Amino acid sequence: MTKTAADNPRTLGETVTAEIRRKLVDGELVPGQRLSEAALSESLNISRNTLREAFRVLTQEGLLKHEPNRGVFVSVPDMASIIDIYRVRRFIECQALAQAYPKHPAVKRMASAMASARQCREASDWSGVGTANMAFHAAIVELADSERLNTFYAQLSAELRLAFGLLNDAEFLHSPYIDLNANILELLEAGRPDEASRALDAYLVQSERTVLAAYARRLR
Repeated sequence: MTKTAADNPRTLGETVTAEIRRKLVDGELVPGQRLSEAALSESLNISRNTLREAFRVLTQEGLLKHEPNRGVFVSVPDMASIIDIYRVRRFIECQALAQAYPKHPAVKRMASAMASARQCREASDWSGVGTANMAFHAAIVELADSERLNTFYAQLSAELRLAFGLLNDAEFLHSPYIDLNANILELLEAGRPDEASRALDAYLVQSERTVLAAYARRLR
């Protein structure tokens, strides 16, 4: 018998880990930020021991960094990590899109993310645009119908948002990709997944160059 998520409910530690990871994906925590045990445990209404377990898991994932006598900090991606993130993204997302069925339920989630991005653009909420963009690409991965890939991509998304956090200008980063995402969605809905996949590959190359350029400027 196939087990579902309901058959394996999350422990409190897993729930807290997922919540902190969500904060990273949504840009609520930024690269280099020091995390206060006292503030986080109070806001999440959990014990410090539970929080430390979540910190341990996220440190193993490379999302957090523990510095002796200083505390826990949000990781700052290096250039090698950024290059690797985009290499993995092209492998996973482009393949998922190339083999996608235009009527897959995840396509509706892509459309919903697009609508959210446009609303945020109208309100000049560029952080919100970034969060909607993350949701759009998570939905692309869902086209592959693999829970393992979805789980892996959740971690990758958190690393990716940290890379985005290296840019001080969220509008410069996210604005061009609203229309590019819309084009990818239109191609998929029109039954042209191969073209959508090629468009996504070019999109990811452009995005990688933008983030790497920001990282290079940070080093100057």
